[in-house]
This record gives sequence, C-alpha cells and structure tokens, in this order.
Amino acid sequence: MVQQVTNGIKISVTSIFEGTSYRNYRLYYAFSYQVTIENQSNETVQLLNRHWKIFDSLNNIEIVEGDGVIGKKPILKPTQKHTYKSNCFLNSPIGAMEGFYIMINLSNSNSFKVLIPTFQLMVPNISN
Repeated sequence: MVQQVTNGIKISVTSIFEGTSYRNYRLYYAFSYQVTIENQSNETVQLLNRHWKIFDSLNNIEIVEGDGVIGKKPILKPTQKHTYKSNCFLNSPIGAMEGFYIMINLSNSNSFKVLIPTFQLMVPNISN
C-alpha cells in the first residue's frame, strides 16, 4: 500500500494483478486497484475530477481524465472516507500509475489538487 496526504486529504492505494486477457488478438495484463480517500482536514470537501497517468515498461503512456471517480463525485465531511475499486490493462507485466484529483472546499468554494502517489502494477514473481 502507498499513501500520501495533500492539504489534509489522505490517499491510500493498493493494487492487485488479476491475470491476463486477450482482446483484439493481443495479450493484456489486467490489474485492479483500490483507492481510499480520507478527509483528515476540518473542512467538507468534494471530489470533482480525476487525472491519471498510466505507464508500462514498454514506454506506453495513457492519460485518463474525467469527472469524479467511477461515476461519483463524493462529498467528504471531516473524518469521512470514500473507497472505490477500478482497473486497468497494460501491454507489459510491469507498470505504474500516478495522478491527482481536483477537489473543492465546500465552505469557501476554493478548488485544490490532491496528489495520488505513484503505485506499482507488477505481475508477481517478475523482477528487473
């Protein structure tokens, strides 16, 4: 698990290799990841947008941006958490993800960036 706190918002991420998959006659490595967003600040905040950078050991880079996370824009009061699961497919058995969320402080309408720490995506028993 990797963790990072930005502006009182703690992000924790774990990832799991789910297996391989063939799509359009190509082999892909499937990974799932679970993200927990914990509001450790004294303000109520809402997650508005996400920005992901997904890269693999073949130097492929994919940028994923959009509203909310898995169709939701969670509102978190102080001490509240929001956990969700998602997945990605890589062209190689090793990769990583990193990114950020855009959140808004609902008491003053100020938006701010919350960093998502870099986490590894790796097939078990693979080493450099």
